[in-house]
Amino acid sequence: MAQTEHALHCLVRETSNTQHLEEAGATLIIGDVTNRGSLLEGMKGCDWVINLANIYTFWEPDKKIYMYVNVEVTRNVMECALETGVSKVLHVSTALVYGKPADCPFTEESPVGPIRFSEYARTKYEGELVAWDLYERQGLPLVVIYPGSVLGPGDPKATGQHIKNLIRRRVRARAFENVVTTYVHVRDVAEVIVKALEKQSNIGERYLVGKYQFSFREYDEMISQISEVPLPSMRLPDAVAIVGTALLTRLADLMKRPPPWGISIDGLKTVRAGLLFDGSKAERELGVTYTPIQIALEEAIASFKE
Repeated sequence: MAQTEHALHCLVRETSNTQHLEEAGATLIIGDVTNRGSLLEGMKGCDWVINLANIYTFWEPDKKIYMYVNVEVTRNVMECALETGVSKVLHVSTALVYGKPADCPFTEESPVGPIRFSEYARTKYEGELVAWDLYERQGLPLVVIYPGSVLGPGDPKATGQHIKNLIRRRVRARAFENVVTTYVHVRDVAEVIVKALEKQSNIGERYLVGKYQFSFREYDEMISQISEVPLPSMRLPDAVAIVGTALLTRLADLMKRPPPWGISIDGLKTVRAGLLFDGSKAERELGVTYTPIQIALEEAIASFKE
């Protein structure tokens, strides 16, 4: 966004590391998405609002944080956008809100599956329903994007943690090797955000974001080849992995400490379900060219080795 003619206004907390935003020339507004006053102040005079605020984890010591941020804070942002009269709101959701639809691969128009496989996905879905309700009832100028499994350098979240665990030889066994997931480079997600905002007459549109589909066996083998770190030879039956992770997650809940290697039962259920969708609408309508995942993995591995 900083490379376009648009001026950036970024809501940051007093504790935020803002160096990269300052280098991008952003105007900083001190506040918090839980504070409506700071949201209104930050949106004043803006044409567009981009909402990336959420709790994206698969384990938290206090599960209420998911509902609070992913649902109630989303409501805050959307209602403030209506009040300030911005011309477009882009909400960053996740393809995980679709669960496991009957359509395979699924598209933007596919009915969602009956189950969300994590508290993160469940509350992201509920927050998005709030946004679509405001679109239907009050004319919120909404566009929503749904990234797949996002990869890139310096990723502190679940996908990055898996790569780090593999190249640092913390993974003792492999499981769910035949499950297929759709991946996307983080820069492609950023490009979709900008192009969806710039596109005319697309209020009410949805865009799944991702193209390249690999089984976990293929994905891990790419990581191994790029990093030159061998994969663990042991293969764990999927049922054993689920039971063991459930026990470790229960222990983490009792101790209020993250489960070992950052692997929780919500994360494993998400992995087991897979994520197979068609992200070609973003290519056709927004002109996005997806970056090969080999490049995303090379950049991620290089950043973790540094």
